Amino acid sequence: MSVVKINVLTVPEEQREVLEKRFAARAGTVENSNGFEWFELLRPVEGTDTYLVYTRWRSEEDFQAWMEGPMKAAHQRGGEDAPQQKPAASGSTLWSFEVVQQAAPKQG
Repeated sequence: MSVVKINVLTVPEEQREVLEKRFAARAGTVENSNGFEWFELLRPVEGTDTYLVYTRWRSEEDFQAWMEGPMKAAHQRGGEDAPQQKPAASGSTLWSFEVVQQAAPKQG
């Protein structure tokens, strides 16, 4: 079964737009990764400053390969002359899950 990785990001309200724009600018970088199945960026609607970045992978190995390759490259600075960007999130935690049951809408 698939694995799910949820990156829990603490994002101050004044940084929300920055975070969302950065994710939008990177759109497409994960979709072609081997073993990638799904992505969602979840914005909090009430009572929290926590965003959830949900990704689903065919296997733990596929996720780790993405982390060490495309994800690492996407998060590295562009060189000495590149402008330094302040992180939009003030904290981050990675949750890991295995999918043990799933359901989809019935076709009908």
